[in-house]
Amino acid sequence: MSFAVLITWFAAVLAGLYMLAVWLIENDVTGRTAAPSRLPVPVVLGHVTLAVIGLVLWVAYLVAHQERLAWASIGMLCGIALLGFTMFARWVPVYREPVTAAGRPGSGYPGPAESNFPVAVVAAHGMFAVSTLVLAVVATVTTG
Repeated sequence: MSFAVLITWFAAVLAGLYMLAVWLIENDVTGRTAAPSRLPVPVVLGHVTLAVIGLVLWVAYLVAHQERLAWASIGMLCGIALLGFTMFARWVPVYREPVTAAGRPGSGYPGPAESNFPVAVVAAHGMFAVSTLVLAVVATVTTG
């Protein structure tokens, strides 16, 4: 089951990297042509950083078979989830009713960068992330 965690984690990473690429490409830091992003840079970077650290800890657990590494990885997953829920909560209003730079529909300005996230990718990322957390806890508890 420990390798199932790795598989779901990589699937979540692929969806997350896609959204990160879209966000980086579409994010206009000058603020001249698009509405500013509702996703704070520290939250996005914190989410990505914790995900990388957690994944490294999980791989170390698979190699070294030390339960404390698995629990440390699960702790990272909890932090990742909190930041992910924060970003999701800030994305939902953008998805439901995109806000333009001028503050009114039809102004000719695109919405914030995250308005370009496909709903299917957001949903897949979330489902893989929840599956990863649940599988990691089950795998750690059952092998401990």
